[in-house]
Amino acid sequence: MIRLAKDTDLKTVLQITRDTISAIYPKYYAKGVVDFFLKHHKQDNILEDIKNGCVWLLVDEGEFAGTVTIKENAVNRLFVLPEFQSRGFGSQLMDLAEEKIGENYSRIHIDSSLAAKDMYLKRGYKEKRTCKIKADNGDILVYDEMEKSVICQQGIDYNGRYFVPKSNSENGEVDEKTIFHYFQDKEMFWAEYSGGDVEKGYIIGKVASNGELDFHYQHLNKDNQIRIGKCHSIPHIMENGKIELQEKWQWLNGDMSCGESVVVER
Repeated sequence: MIRLAKDTDLKTVLQITRDTISAIYPKYYAKGVVDFFLKHHKQDNILEDIKNGCVWLLVDEGEFAGTVTIKENAVNRLFVLPEFQSRGFGSQLMDLAEEKIGENYSRIHIDSSLAAKDMYLKRGYKEKRTCKIKADNGDILVYDEMEKSVICQQGIDYNGRYFVPKSNSENGEVDEKTIFHYFQDKEMFWAEYSGGDVEKGYIIGKVASNGELDFHYQHLNKDNQIRIGKCHSIPHIMENGKIELQEKWQWLNGDMSCGESVVVER
């Protein structure tokens, strides 16, 4: 079970934080850096976050096992006690953090210690930059700023966006010269497209709450043929914040063949 921490949980959150740092961090950092972390996660900071409703506790069979702090689009103070590690609790806390952040933001930020970096990389986080801070005894704290793009649960507004194909199956008729112009009104979206082998085309479909698209398309090609098909598109947010749509489609006339394509926001 994961629940919000209360004021009365202050000592528990502080203990989980200090015990985890003391047991795990000396394997990765010099003593001066470990001491820096212990001072940084002090009682006053934790209490302020608890009062702001940012701190969560993971409870396993009545015992407190871990904690995470979620502030705006950043994951902070993620700790699982050593005796509870390797049981998936860290992943559960990250799942919660990503879900909460994804309700309002399209990017998740983490300042990663060396101890947790591998977990974040496996979850799809990318290194933004490596930072260094001078800690006690002249020791140097090294950590990575990392980010991950997600689809905001408030959905994607496709209205007014332009897309161009990045790749397509050989049996497809759109290419890098084809330009799509998208429009949206609530759950309904439509598009116009032309260019390359396409003289003029139209799309009509629906947008799911997670941004996925289901639609039918039809166009007149350069050979004066009318082509009709259906498609399902899954959006991904790229490093530059633009949208990439990974698509699986099928012709509904002609040879009825299927294909896959990728279009990217221009």
